Amino acid sequence: MSQLPHFQIYIDGAWTDGHTGQTMATQNPATGEDWATFACAAPQDVDRAIAAARRALNDPAWRDISQTQRGKLLYRLAELIEDNAQELGRIETTDSGKLLAETSSQTAYVGDYYRYYAGLADKIEGAVLPIDKPDMHVFTRREPIGVVAAIVPWNAQMFLTATKLGPALAAGCTVVLKASEIAPAPMLAFARLIEQAGFPAGVVSVITGDAENCAIPLTRHPDVDRIAFTGGPETARHVVRNSAENFAVTSLELGGKSPILVFEDADLEGAANGLIAGNFGASGQSCVAGSRGLVHRPILEQLIARIKEKASHIVVGDPMDAGSQLGPLCTAAQIEKTVATLTAAKAQGATIHFGGEPLAQAGNYMAPTLVECASTDTETLKVEMFAPVMSLIPFDNEEEAIAIANASTFGLGSGVFTQNLARAHRVSARLKAGICWINTYRAVSPIAPFGGYNQSGYGREAGIDAIHEYTRTKTTWINTSDKPMANPFVMR
Repeated sequence: MSQLPHFQIYIDGAWTDGHTGQTMATQNPATGEDWATFACAAPQDVDRAIAAARRALNDPAWRDISQTQRGKLLYRLAELIEDNAQELGRIETTDSGKLLAETSSQTAYVGDYYRYYAGLADKIEGAVLPIDKPDMHVFTRREPIGVVAAIVPWNAQMFLTATKLGPALAAGCTVVLKASEIAPAPMLAFARLIEQAGFPAGVVSVITGDAENCAIPLTRHPDVDRIAFTGGPETARHVVRNSAENFAVTSLELGGKSPILVFEDADLEGAANGLIAGNFGASGQSCVAGSRGLVHRPILEQLIARIKEKASHIVVGDPMDAGSQLGPLCTAAQIEKTVATLTAAKAQGATIHFGGEPLAQAGNYMAPTLVECASTDTETLKVEMFAPVMSLIPFDNEEEAIAIANASTFGLGSGVFTQNLARAHRVSARLKAGICWINTYRAVSPIAPFGGYNQSGYGREAGIDAIHEYTRTKTTWINTSDKPMANPFVMR
């Protein structure tokens, strides 16, 4: 194990193995073998990272630089990310099993998120208020909210980090970034680019570790002002309880069981591609996976046939291979959960048209799977598996489709395939989801807000408004009269 690559955590501008020296191994999902080790943060390291962030927040080296200069640092970080996208992608693919073609291109695109917030850094403005009191000049200004605890999962970590770190730094905050203890190597490598970009020590620290020693001390720490969390609902409940200790402003971007509605007038080629992208893209390991396919009954058989034909050509293989189109799942536990969920669905009368089993080879490979559900109670329509499993269920009319789509505890993404413009507007307005894609799926942009309803969380990431979530508004009153302030005990 000592011969494996080793990743340290980054605290206050320095690299360290952590207070206790604890390390963990991370596996290559394509082989099932350990490929690297990483240092784990202890509570003392969390304290040190937050103390550094608090100090940096008040240090003139960060506090007093202009908003324009903050933007320039973010521009520099964007350039470094793009220059190192292939190497970061290689590390992420080795650590998480996602296709190299996806990790490297996604990382390169992430540079646009930092560039977007770099451009917004010097456009954070206050306002002069038309106050209803005489001789008063009243104005507002937006100030950094403070120390941010940003917590990201393994499945889209460069993207999900950018949606937090970009606006936080543009607003002038300092950040302790906690990477998942599952596949954290890309984030620890990314910390080197933060260092190279020239951010002052303590402005950003990058740590990882288990819940007890790292996540819990971080989210309940009294010096944390803001928590930005992406992960599952169960963990989020603990985060919210922990935030009661510090009253940190909290945003949650959680899971989903996103519906894709396909109406009988839809372009079937586009709809089939949308369902495949929404379910087999990233091996189904996406919070916006369109894992509930709702299909107008008259076209169900046609659509299934088209999906079968397309799926028969999917190349499952080594994620480092440019010819592979679907790689392994990140963990063996995902395979176990998927198999158990499919077993339950079959017992409920579901039909598996293809796939349904792990592939008999080294690594965490799951065959792409299509399930036709017998009822809305089918297990695959309710459980977020994080696997390449597509579930389809028919509907007979628009009202029924909307009712099925909204009958979920989640509400992150949604999709509608129809060539009827009026229907597209009508249905998308009624879907209880934070995102709705019409005749497309899984498109993202730094300009477009991202977030959900219900148990998919609250708050929004990306877009111009996200930067305001990392500021507080201060109101200043100035008496412009040359007369003394009136006696407060004399009422007029």
